[in-house]
Amino acid sequence: MSSSYSAFASIYDELMNDIPYDAYVELLDLASAGVSGKKVLDIGCGTGLLSAMLAKKGAHVTGIDLSADMLEVASRRAESLSLDITLIEQPMQRLDVEETFDAAVISIDSINYVIKQADVLETFRRVYESLATGGVLLFDVHSLEKMDEIFLEGPFVFDNQRISYIWQTAPGDETHSIYSELAFFVRQEDGSYQRFDEVHMQRTFAIPEYVQMLEEVGFHIERIFADWEDEAPEEESERIFFQVRK
Repeated sequence: MSSSYSAFASIYDELMNDIPYDAYVELLDLASAGVSGKKVLDIGCGTGLLSAMLAKKGAHVTGIDLSADMLEVASRRAESLSLDITLIEQPMQRLDVEETFDAAVISIDSINYVIKQADVLETFRRVYESLATGGVLLFDVHSLEKMDEIFLEGPFVFDNQRISYIWQTAPGDETHSIYSELAFFVRQEDGSYQRFDEVHMQRTFAIPEYVQMLEEVGFHIERIFADWEDEAPEEESERIFFQVRK
């Protein structure tokens, strides 16, 4: 990702306001037999919106993210809401926490930013080691259809009168990967626009490959579903969810 992540962090929540974060809370709450009083690891926590929602439900939350700018926003959010959330700056494939957790979540296809398959496997291994016996991991990824077809239908444009962007995509160097260049234009108070640019790379894998990696580190697959529905993934599904347990 580009060095302009500070600017990106400042508008991230506005760009992601269509994400049903409450669904993640409900899914994790159900999988954990209630998150209240549980220790929850929010990996790729970004600006801490999901962390805050989990903390409001009574969870003891630790948020992990590789972006100091995102964590700064998350810290301000927690402080403004008087929530006690631990925040740690580190990439998920180098996850290193001293505590043992009851549950972990990697939301909004964050793990797709881990490009090398060996690093995805290492992420799963480290999450497994951080969980107590019986602990659950919930995460979601882009489907092959989303990565190989839908993302390549661009360029995409967005404009909500305050933020505009042009998003151009191309196949990445790795299989089932996408290279994205985004030009953002953010309206300032004086009516002028600030421009900044982002470069992102994401990669996904076929469901059997995820299953193989998860089982290799010791996880038991409880269920795999798609697009926020309790239904098995189909060829046209766009977002694949995994619920696995130690």
